[in-house]
Amino acid sequence: MTYLESLNVEKWACHLDLHETTDTDATEFMPAKHAEAGLIYEAEVIPDGFYLVGDTENGQLDFQEAVITNVRKVTHIAPPDDEGNIIDVPVVKDGIILVPAKTLGLCCSVTGGTYVTTTEVYPDSPRATEEICNEAQVAAITGALDYVLSQEK
Repeated sequence: MTYLESLNVEKWACHLDLHETTDTDATEFMPAKHAEAGLIYEAEVIPDGFYLVGDTENGQLDFQEAVITNVRKVTHIAPPDDEGNIIDVPVVKDGIILVPAKTLGLCCSVTGGTYVTTTEVYPDSPRATEEICNEAQVAAITGALDYVLSQEK
């Protein structure tokens, strides 16, 4: 935060937080995190594909959709489960969920940007590779920047 504040940016236009979820998140990281907190870990299903986690306070669905549209050119988008959810959160548009980002402490909320989202890729998918996941993240960035620049005109 100190670094961001030192930049003296009055208003951030865009903030993408690039994430990946691997099988070890479910087999090592999350069980350890729960054990540390004294909680019982119940196995989670890792979504197979790319998806976005936007902010309920600032959904900007046109922006989110522009990112998904660009990413879809290089990889598959995570489908919802049988209840219409991704990670227990209702899908609002294909590959997009919204959560209270600031309340949950998600990194995309720290700048207060106009357009914010967190990306999720799954490199352990049988339908993806590390290279495809990297390309998906680049597609997310370029899709986001193209959208932001189109709004500035």
